[in-house]
Amino acid sequence: MITVIYFWQIKKVLLPVAILFMAIHKFVIKRLPGVSFVKLLGTGKGESFTPKDADPYRWGALVTIQKDNLDNLDKSKVIRGWQRIAKKEYRAILKPISVHGLWSGKQPFEVEKFDWNGKIAAITRARIVWRKNLIFWRAVPPVTISLHQSPGLINAIGIGEAPIGLQGTFSLWESAAQLRDFAYKGQAHTQAIKATEENKWYSEELFSRFAVVQERGGLK
Repeated sequence: MITVIYFWQIKKVLLPVAILFMAIHKFVIKRLPGVSFVKLLGTGKGESFTPKDADPYRWGALVTIQKDNLDNLDKSKVIRGWQRIAKKEYRAILKPISVHGLWSGKQPFEVEKFDWNGKIAAITRARIVWRKNLIFWRAVPPVTISLHQSPGLINAIGIGEAPIGLQGTFSLWESAAQLRDFAYKGQAHTQAIKATEENKWYSEELFSRFAVVQERGGLK
């Protein structure tokens, strides 16, 4: 199994088509051969994780699929439909290095031990306890400022399955060491980890790292 993630920057006039795609395409992708996990994603700046962060003109899809079936997905009507309404596309083929936590009650990524010295992708995802959204939003800005100033960060965007409460990030890093420095040595992030333990913000959370095996297009 491998993981593939797509992001499409769409033409503004075709926003209604993108919203329609978001409503129906998850069920279509699930029926494709070899697919074990699907999430359609909205995106944003990832600065406050509130609706004001949202980017209505960039959408994404994350799929875990058998490697032999990747070509079928890439040439499917779903992907071609997004490509027709997109100005830009980014696609990354990812191989899981480590995964902690669950996503919608599942462990979606199969981890294999292997050596990797190249580019790293990180995906975080959390289900925020509803009554603690305001506390969470207040704690986010220092972490996101620290993230965007971190050495080795190539790019980072917010991702979410809903405008509020189901939030995460997708980030690209030059190396695993630089990602670890941000996660475990950066003051803002380590304080946020401590605050998470104290405040019990999340009813579910996931942190995962991937080798970036192949990219197409650019994440801007």
